[in-house]
Amino acid sequence: GSDWLDRHDDPVYCSRVLDIPDEELWAARQALRSFLFNFVRERARNRWTQEHVSAARVVAAGTMFDQNVLTLGFARRFTGYKRPELIFLDPDRLARILNAPGRPVQILFAGKAHPADDIGKHHLQRIYKRALDPKFGGRVACVDDYDLHVAHFLVQGCDVWLNNPRKPLEASGTSGMKAAVNGTPHMSIGDGWWAEGFTGQNGWLIEGHADPNDHGAQDWADAQAIYALLEEQLVPMFYDRDAKGIPRRWLQVVKQSIGTVLPRFSARRMVKEYVAEMYVPAVRPQSVAR
Repeated sequence: GSDWLDRHDDPVYCSRVLDIPDEELWAARQALRSFLFNFVRERARNRWTQEHVSAARVVAAGTMFDQNVLTLGFARRFTGYKRPELIFLDPDRLARILNAPGRPVQILFAGKAHPADDIGKHHLQRIYKRALDPKFGGRVACVDDYDLHVAHFLVQGCDVWLNNPRKPLEASGTSGMKAAVNGTPHMSIGDGWWAEGFTGQNGWLIEGHADPNDHGAQDWADAQAIYALLEEQLVPMFYDRDAKGIPRRWLQVVKQSIGTVLPRFSARRMVKEYVAEMYVPAVRPQSVAR
């Protein structure tokens, strides 16, 4: 409704998202995906015409992406504990998932590293090389010059927001919150906000079982968990359509994502709780004393 800005921290009000007709929600998601890929292609076109970059770099920028394909987004600050390259640990298995006939997957990366973070810079460089690798069939891409404008398109247009930090080092993970309330469900390690935000119905939990003190074993287990989620849950759910071409099961996750994340993870809810539970009680005794 028109009053959503004043009521978006109300769980009952937000639950009304479950009543949105699937056809309308799917049309909106399709439109947002189209906006994203038009934006990506136009940026790549500008690089080609203005900077005369190579054809391989044009492909690595996402020009071969298909807006009808399940798209994962990974966009944030690049640094070691966020494990940006985790999904590439088993490149052969990943390539099979990305290039599966009739049900492919594509991954869109974007981000920046702190100028003093050499590890983060190297992650970016290596992922860009992956985007150039024909093995992945043009289904891995990097959007450069990441900023708020780029993020605006990504959090709205991707189908899934991937987050795989090394637990327990994730403080929050606000990009996932923004994506979730825009109808892009979260797939993440149970750390940061997702440790309390995941309900079992509003996204996917990456659970690799290994000794957390053995980083190599934990990385491998988490990567395998990502592949299994894609193969067994996300891909079938996204591509299973009814006679009208609507992925009903997928849209239930989208609705749960919006309806459960918006009221709990918003600045409005946070500020109201601070006022009610901390600021007002702190001021009240002084008022009485006067």
